[in-house]
Amino acid sequence: MKRLAFISAIVCTLIIAGCGNSGNNNAAVNGNANNGKETAAPEATTTPKKDVTIKMFQFKVEIAEQLNALAEEYEKETGVKVEVETHGGGEDYGALLKAEIASGSEPEIFNNGGYSALVPYMDRATDLSAEPWAKDLIPTSKMPATVDGKLYGMPMNVEGYGLIYNKALFEKAGITAEPKTLPELKAAVEKLKAAKITPFEATNEWWSMGIHMVNVGLAHQEDPKKFIEDLKAGTQTIKGNEVFIQWLDMVDLIFSNAQKDKMTTDYATQVADFASGKAAMMMQGNWTQGDIDKIDPALDLGILPLPISDAEGTILVGVPNNYIVNSKSEHPEEAKAFLTWLVSSESGKKYLTKEFKFIPALTNIETKAEDIGKVAVAVQEKSSTALGWNWDMFPDGVTQGFGAAMQEYLGEQISRDQLLEKLDKAVQDIVKQ
Repeated sequence: MKRLAFISAIVCTLIIAGCGNSGNNNAAVNGNANNGKETAAPEATTTPKKDVTIKMFQFKVEIAEQLNALAEEYEKETGVKVEVETHGGGEDYGALLKAEIASGSEPEIFNNGGYSALVPYMDRATDLSAEPWAKDLIPTSKMPATVDGKLYGMPMNVEGYGLIYNKALFEKAGITAEPKTLPELKAAVEKLKAAKITPFEATNEWWSMGIHMVNVGLAHQEDPKKFIEDLKAGTQTIKGNEVFIQWLDMVDLIFSNAQKDKMTTDYATQVADFASGKAAMMMQGNWTQGDIDKIDPALDLGILPLPISDAEGTILVGVPNNYIVNSKSEHPEEAKAFLTWLVSSESGKKYLTKEFKFIPALTNIETKAEDIGKVAVAVQEKSSTALGWNWDMFPDGVTQGFGAAMQEYLGEQISRDQLLEKLDKAVQDIVKQ
């Protein structure tokens, strides 16, 4: 199977150094000279206000509050107002973005996963190859938004997911080593149940199952990109694929050992219940750290691989999304200036690491363990063997179909074979349109 080419770069350039940036050294604004003419005492030096508003249409609900605070900071420093509109979690961000544009509203910045998801927006995407931050990107983080050698998006960050686990609950159950294979994970589950600890906190969210969980089966293919292209061409199927048959064993282990109300558990409830100690593990990524900290910032967490067989499993690492500058919006140049500020100013970098708890996609932004959180640190430590993210290679609508099928399987409404058939149908229903 193919490993992520940029993992080594993550390890080398984003390793915790304990020497991250601190402070806020904003440059003072210089007043205008008056050529020696007598004038009244100058007013306090402030940034001249610009009568400019740019809109960001974004999906990452985990940072919605912090992003609004960042927008206020940017307006204080530059005078440019940034309106942030957030749609994510259980919402269909892609459909809402299309509706926004169809209504005649053209946000200056919007999120896009790249690859196939970028194709419908190429008439709006601005070439960002010459932006000052582009040279500092982890090379493979550019891949999802690169077309014909040109960069059409700023990678939001680097993220990883697997099974986040509560170390205190593992210790209580007598689990002394991290399970790395499926048999070892099954053994850990039995120990947790014997200690009367719920092994997994699951969620009914279509995106968690249809994107993250299905991707485990995709990522373990010998050549994920070719496998997906063959699926779209109809020359390959998920049903009958040996990797996906093994993958079902992992899915069954999680679903069969999750909380009783899993069919009604949304994302927010999943994270809150896990953070409250109601379960030992949940399949999520380092993006949950901020919400976990709101409940218990002292929680000792790690991240486990998602194994599908006797072989050692891995976590999954990739770029969750890209910031696209809309060339058809009113102020694309101001949008580019905002993105540059985000990754170059002390204020912006502070928000990226300390407030958003991001692993930056740029090699020149240093991180501190206490800023990005324990889950992100664990992701960095396990990145050398990680597999990649592949769902954006499908056209829009496929992963929603995956999610609907997974919800049926979670509710025990369909069999294993029917699930695999429905995953195949989800692909063909879209590509045949």
